[in-house]
Amino acid sequence: MKLVWSPETASKAYLETVKSCRIFNDSGVAEFLSAMAAGWNTKLIVESWSYGGPVATSIGLAVAARHTSGRHVCIVQDERSKSSYVEAMAVAGVPSTVIVGDAEEAMEGLSGIDFLVVDSKRKDFARVLRYAKLSHKGAILACKNACRRAISGFRWNRVLGKETRVVRSVVLPVGQGLDIAHIGA
Repeated sequence: MKLVWSPETASKAYLETVKSCRIFNDSGVAEFLSAMAAGWNTKLIVESWSYGGPVATSIGLAVAARHTSGRHVCIVQDERSKSSYVEAMAVAGVPSTVIVGDAEEAMEGLSGIDFLVVDSKRKDFARVLRYAKLSHKGAILACKNACRRAISGFRWNRVLGKETRVVRSVVLPVGQGLDIAHIGA
């Protein structure tokens, strides 16, 4: 079984995220990622978050998980980040599941990831990608703030390893750049 696109679910998640994120002055990243995660009917949505970062994307991913009867999990590096994240999500009225630890430690208990969002502002974003245990159905990987790291020579194949098949990837001018990769089954 492969990931299958559902435009109806994508539309519903997009519209709900637009409503939920009205208070944020964001650039469309949350809505776009929410629609993608829901549209691909993903069941395990994982994101990495850093202290002080915006939670609009998290809200959008939680909305997508609700529309797909999936699960949204956020990984953070320390307890301070966890407290800040949980508080921000509570203010938005969104329940959250948070795992604390470095990339390898946090990804240890998560297998079958369908949708993974990392932020290139996070120092260990490449390690989060490397240690991710992706779904056998394939996966969608997204790296936020891609323009920031464009000169660093980042390549999906270098980070993911030889056994992972990147079907296609694209950098989109959404927010500070979204680098998205479709991983084959």
